Amino acid sequence: MSGVPTARIRQIEARYAELTEQMSAGDLPAEKFVALSKEYAELKPVAEAAGTVRAMRDEAESLTAMVNGGETDREMVALAEEELQSLKEQLPEAEKALAVLLLPKDMADERSAILEIRAGTGGEEAALFAADLYRMYQRYAETQGWRVETMEMSSADAGGFKEVIANVTGQGVFAQLKFESGVHRVQRVPATEASGRIHTSAATVAVLPEAEDVDVQIEEKDLRIDVFRSSGPGGQSVNTTDSAVRITHLPTGLVVSQQDEKSQHKNKAKALKVLRARLFELEREKLANERAGARKSMVGSGDRSERIRTYNYPQGRVTDHRINLTLHRLPEIMEGGGLGELVAALIAEDQAARLANLNEGA
Repeated sequence: MSGVPTARIRQIEARYAELTEQMSAGDLPAEKFVALSKEYAELKPVAEAAGTVRAMRDEAESLTAMVNGGETDREMVALAEEELQSLKEQLPEAEKALAVLLLPKDMADERSAILEIRAGTGGEEAALFAADLYRMYQRYAETQGWRVETMEMSSADAGGFKEVIANVTGQGVFAQLKFESGVHRVQRVPATEASGRIHTSAATVAVLPEAEDVDVQIEEKDLRIDVFRSSGPGGQSVNTTDSAVRITHLPTGLVVSQQDEKSQHKNKAKALKVLRARLFELEREKLANERAGARKSMVGSGDRSERIRTYNYPQGRVTDHRINLTLHRLPEIMEGGGLGELVAALIAEDQAARLANLNEGA
């Protein structure tokens, strides 16, 4: 029988039973109870999926014995053959569901995220497209019950954004948005185009897992902090005090600026949050590279210079080039409602690629 070995299933179920017994003891220290509760919650869906697979395998074994001579009643044999065929069709899906749950988890998946969108090639139209993308993610976040806080925004003279950075807060934000990193291309007729000619513009998206203090240690000596006056579009001063903050991380050369808040202290805190996320991502990339290409999949490279998706307005379609998926639902996707289908397809493709990698290495 293919799939997760039966011995592994027994091990999962035994551990789940052990946790259930320990937690029902009632005399556990608070710290121990919290640790066991966390493991129990994580193991429960795995144990349930394992139990389903084991029960289906046991039933298939019993039906096979009936079909192969263990039963003399021809009507019973016919029924057994029918049930066995049905089980054989259902079992691979149950085994795949269990295997997906057992895939190594990205520990950042459950985190909130820092979303960065920058206008790329295409001038004014690229800035307008960057704003459209930001609105799309804001609307999608609403459907998921997430909170979006704009941290830094640089407006373009003709509208749209040169750059926008936001903190997207909620359960599992990074898991859903991490495959959005890359170059997003738009094909449409700009409002300023009198001849009706289609232009191609682009914006880059980066999604970083939110880092905590324990993830990244930032030494004060490694920072150069400059303060200056906030300015609006075209360099127009919007603040008479030096509240804007620019932080340079000397070891890496990373630079983060914040000027949205009127308080220098708040701008510094926001800048440090973005810096911490970027340093955390650098460390994650380094670890991934050290593990060779094992973690890389069709959709999971995270290369921000890679063209990942095209939004074609005349044809009303969105194409994700990594998985060759085209949806003729552009208006719905730009309103956030249809983005979930793309997100789900990317996650499914990543899981399939990682399962294939595991099977190859088995």
